[in-house]
Amino acid sequence: MGPADTLAFVESPVQLLNVLEWAHAGRDAPPAAAPAPLRDGLPRQTDRRAADLAATPRTDPSDTVIVVLAPHDPMTRGQLRRMAELARDQGYRLRWEEARGGAGAPVQTVGGLAGPLRAARRVVIGDPFSRYVQLLLTLTRARELVVVDDGTATMEFAVQLARGERFVRWHRQRGGRGGLGARDIVFAPVSASARRMLTPNNRRSVELFTAMPVEPPPGVTVTANAFAWTRAAFGPPRITRSADLVGTSLVETGVVEPERYLEAVAALADAHGATRYFAHRREDTDKLRLIAGRLGLEVVRPELPLELIARRGPIGRTVLSFPSTVVHTLPLALAGTGVTVAVCDIDPSWLTERASPRAQGFLSRVTGSARDVRRLPRMSAPARTT
Repeated sequence: MGPADTLAFVESPVQLLNVLEWAHAGRDAPPAAAPAPLRDGLPRQTDRRAADLAATPRTDPSDTVIVVLAPHDPMTRGQLRRMAELARDQGYRLRWEEARGGAGAPVQTVGGLAGPLRAARRVVIGDPFSRYVQLLLTLTRARELVVVDDGTATMEFAVQLARGERFVRWHRQRGGRGGLGARDIVFAPVSASARRMLTPNNRRSVELFTAMPVEPPPGVTVTANAFAWTRAAFGPPRITRSADLVGTSLVETGVVEPERYLEAVAALADAHGATRYFAHRREDTDKLRLIAGRLGLEVVRPELPLELIARRGPIGRTVLSFPSTVVHTLPLALAGTGVTVAVCDIDPSWLTERASPRAQGFLSRVTGSARDVRRLPRMSAPARTT
């Protein structure tokens, strides 16, 4: 695989989707055709309004290499492989790296990518909080850096970059000496270098491609992600009469108590007649068994990001969610379909003792800044049993 003008690094299906959206959203390239038919039998876009809105690619797919830094999680790997197929169908070159495949994998991966990183004019990343990505950024000479959405974490990234703070995910506790854990202390120089790289100067531009409401520092270009590629390639969906509920990984990340979450899901499904539960790729299998067995919901484990699954259909007339990325992205992907996205806030009493002090404020900001959604009344905290 020869050198590429554009090198993109992704670690999740949503990041890969948003690389495709970013490439499709360019407006300086010459006119190009709508996305090519998908070979797996998924329907082509029949709503010509969405095709008219779709912009032309900003980068030649054949001169773009998307590097997948594969995670361990089986569901994430499965969705990444399906997204990789769609990217190849659109003409992009893919490089699958078993970056976490063993003790020597990181050294081998970084060594193999050093040459392409030095040769690339533009580097696109999906997760600026990733230590892997931060390490790779120290090797690049690219004059253009692009950050595409990795969900609501983009909001926290923009705030921390604007304030010159070290990059810390919103749900993590700040521990140890000076607020740093042992691994943070060891990795601090690399993280600081990545922060400098993501600060624009006269030698390097920085673009943030996002569907989230952000206020980045001066000099960072913000491009809105309208999910034009998704709407041009999929749908419009068939809409059912019932409601669907979108799962979150708030339990798995230690933010919400498991029993409080299950009781909230049950109450939300009962109040709105939800019959299906779309699982987040990081949700625990045992928890999903309880949702199916105890609550009686049909658990769906999507093979693609929910934006594509919803656009393909069938999808409920109402989609219910707790604070998450989808309250920002689904209204865009489903624009003009008549589907309502409704969001229910997290009650503070549902939070675990281990939850970061920033958790409640961040989750409230995710809900409060969402547009084109219906805000549901906050449910009373389920009573605790003794």
